[in-house]
Amino acid sequence: MATIDLDAITRDRERIKKEYLVPEGERPESSARGIHHAALLSSDVRRTIDFYQGLLEFPLTEIFENRDYAGSDHFFFDVGAGNLLAFFTLPGLDLGPYAEVLGGHHHLAISVTREKWDYLRAKLDDAGVAYHLESKVSLYFPGPDGERLELLADPLGEMYGTKVL
Repeated sequence: MATIDLDAITRDRERIKKEYLVPEGERPESSARGIHHAALLSSDVRRTIDFYQGLLEFPLTEIFENRDYAGSDHFFFDVGAGNLLAFFTLPGLDLGPYAEVLGGHHHLAISVTREKWDYLRAKLDDAGVAYHLESKVSLYFPGPDGERLELLADPLGEMYGTKVL
């Protein structure tokens, strides 16, 4: 395993911040309105709905045939603030199990209030879903197809006490 020069990485991060990070009051408005949806794969529609709507309480908002693949489903869950989490099914394709890969999707972090975080943590416990607790505000756990999820009790725009928006 190669050694990592942490001091050099820190210096480079500071140079990048100096070069690219515009102070909050001087930043232009984003051209985007928000995340319309993030799309993941589902190997079982009912299991996915039971997990996201039943366990995590993200309401199912629509389901229809995917325009790009006959017989497949495209379905959506409301994750708050006008954002959606979508899933595709791709019947007949053997996609194998979810695999976290370098350069690929790492995890999806979803903000909830502290009260909902405590409530959903208890639901995960009751359902026997294993999770990793990080920094007293993050729960990392797998979804029904192995996708990595995070429930974060920090407000939108904050991360572990640091303002990020």
